[in-house]
Amino acid sequence: MSKSTATLIGFVAVLLWALLALFTVGAREVPPLQLNAVCFAIGGTIGVIWTTVSKRWGELRSVPLSIYLFGTIGLFGYHFLYFSALRAAPPAEAGLIAYLWPLLIVLFSGLLPGERLRPLHLIGAAVSFVGAALIVAQGAAFSGANGLGYLLAAGCALTWSSYSVLSRRFGSVSSMVVTVYCLATALLSLIAHLALEQTVWPSTSHGWASMIALGVGPVGAAFYVWDIGVKRGNIQLLGTASYAAPLLSTFALIVAGIAEPRATLVLSAILITCGAGMAAYASRHSE
Repeated sequence: MSKSTATLIGFVAVLLWALLALFTVGAREVPPLQLNAVCFAIGGTIGVIWTTVSKRWGELRSVPLSIYLFGTIGLFGYHFLYFSALRAAPPAEAGLIAYLWPLLIVLFSGLLPGERLRPLHLIGAAVSFVGAALIVAQGAAFSGANGLGYLLAAGCALTWSSYSVLSRRFGSVSSMVVTVYCLATALLSLIAHLALEQTVWPSTSHGWASMIALGVGPVGAAFYVWDIGVKRGNIQLLGTASYAAPLLSTFALIVAGIAEPRATLVLSAILITCGAGMAAYASRHSE
């Protein structure tokens, strides 16, 4: 698989994450950790079917336990910290801090063997972050009283960026391992749900469809294609391009009639596109 092909496959995850808000709104009756458990169980089932059909279970038996622990901590840790941050701080502020992970991916990628981080990579990621911030941080007003929530959101960003960059070090490990990551995350989410939440199921067919769609796409297939992208693709370009997710997510909500169009969307689109263009230009001249 070529680097450009792997990068395109990884970007499919960004497109799927753009539907996260839309489907989450549809399944809003379900508590977050319960939703996490159900969706990752569906995502794990996708992996089980894929591994069984392709007859590649042998690839999973040879994977060290440490890698399974690493992946489970990455997926479960990110979501648990994210949901905790949203409970401890207003969504706008927590979301903005949590969405530092693409910028951190670009920054941390410079520590990887064989990767060359150019100043234009950082400039592009920063420009795209400003574009995403215009969307994510609407109405944000930071307060010292929400310090714990901000800290949890920062931990969220650090967890996902570290998981994504360190996955590169395991490039020879089959992406089938995400199957185990998902199933283990589903189990841990279920335990956390039973300890912290009251079980509530969707009351409408639309709610059930949204929950299932979440598990199939944004909280399922997305992690498999992301694994391919960060292991074999252009990780700096993927990190910067990830800022397109909140923009595309907002557009999806507008199309669905859930959100209203805003003038800032045009500026956000321009900034995110310019930032990604800078990263792409820097990557092309690094090769």
